[in-house]
Amino acid sequence: MDIKIIDKKITESELREIAKDFYGEMVKGVVDIEREIIAMGGEFHMDANIILIENGSKQQNVWGFNWYFDKTGDERIEYVSLINIRPGQGNRKMEVQDVSLRDKMKTIILKYLS
Repeated sequence: MDIKIIDKKITESELREIAKDFYGEMVKGVVDIEREIIAMGGEFHMDANIILIENGSKQQNVWGFNWYFDKTGDERIEYVSLINIRPGQGNRKMEVQDVSLRDKMKTIILKYLS
């Protein structure tokens, strides 16, 4: 399982290398909105989630997303993951409901993947 913590910009070919193990045209990722880092890869969001937690992230700051290679613009990021179901933090669905949180996630994600 190839999961990478990303704290500097990577190329699309590097990201595709991570994606090839499971989904090919899509790769799962998690973003730590406090530390402003992401982890990409794995079969499930929880795989990358665990890697970030083991490296000092706090669960309340880690949110899941999907990155689609064959889409453009804002459609490349899908803010949907089982790890996002957090009634205690006001998110009762798999999709991140808070627009400001999605915007923060997007800013961090695009810092490394665009």
